[in-house]
Amino acid sequence: MSGSGYVGRFAPSPTGRLHIGSLLAAVASWCDARHHGGQWLVRMEDLDPPREVPGAADDILRTLESFGFEWDGETVKQSLRHEKYEDALKFLQSSGMAFGCGCSRRDLQGAAVYPGTCRGGIPSGKQERLQRFLLGKGVESWNDLILGRLEFRREELGDFPILRADGFWAYQLAVVVDDRDQGITHVVRGSDLLDSTPRQLAIWKALQGDMGPEIPEYGHLPVLTNSLGQKLSKQTMARAVDASSACEQIDFVWRCLGQNAEDEAWRDLMKAGHAHDLLRRGAELWSRNRVPRQSIPLQGWAQEDAV
Repeated sequence: MSGSGYVGRFAPSPTGRLHIGSLLAAVASWCDARHHGGQWLVRMEDLDPPREVPGAADDILRTLESFGFEWDGETVKQSLRHEKYEDALKFLQSSGMAFGCGCSRRDLQGAAVYPGTCRGGIPSGKQERLQRFLLGKGVESWNDLILGRLEFRREELGDFPILRADGFWAYQLAVVVDDRDQGITHVVRGSDLLDSTPRQLAIWKALQGDMGPEIPEYGHLPVLTNSLGQKLSKQTMARAVDASSACEQIDFVWRCLGQNAEDEAWRDLMKAGHAHDLLRRGAELWSRNRVPRQSIPLQGWAQEDAV
């Protein structure tokens, strides 16, 4: 562990090449970790084979390296950690915090949140399809590193899947198990995952026990959006970043993050094309207080041309 005790991470999914929105999250999480004298880990969240693109995981890692990122330790792959998730599920089941559910998507059509149909047992005539986490009632709150005090009512989120009907592990469970095992202390990620945080906080608490690791601090970044107001993603045709202009693209997301791009050393390093040194300077300049709280609309250069 780092001398400061800070352990952050960047956890992309190999569903395509690294795009500008992911680069923004990588720059912010890296700079936040290094600014605070911490470690920065990379984890590949490869638990959804139907959506994964062959070769994407290696391509993402090569792209990060070409943009000057350095990370601590080996890259963890979720696809090699099924036993860990199974152990967590068994613990939640034994403590009454997970239950089998026989509801299909059609059964829940029109419901804003899961209505609790199978909490007391699967109704006659149905078979178990998935496992849900018993979220119940109450409030989940935290002091966000960027957005300040936030809270969500559990009943407005509903019990959610932790083992999907297709047999794959759900993101919410896997990410908590991994963060616990890796000793993550700070999670800096996009605000598109904002409503995942109360779910993950609930799982953290359910798995905690008397001697469990401390729950991380969370910080949520603005997302980049296209002309339709949609989050830039692989699904919305976000263009892959290009290492041939690494410094220019780092500078672009740096400005989107509201950071000081007029620093003389920053400008010199950008013009010189030293991506690694530019990131190091970014870590020195980094300020959470400058990060915008609203999503950031981009014009067409950050997207593939429509076909």
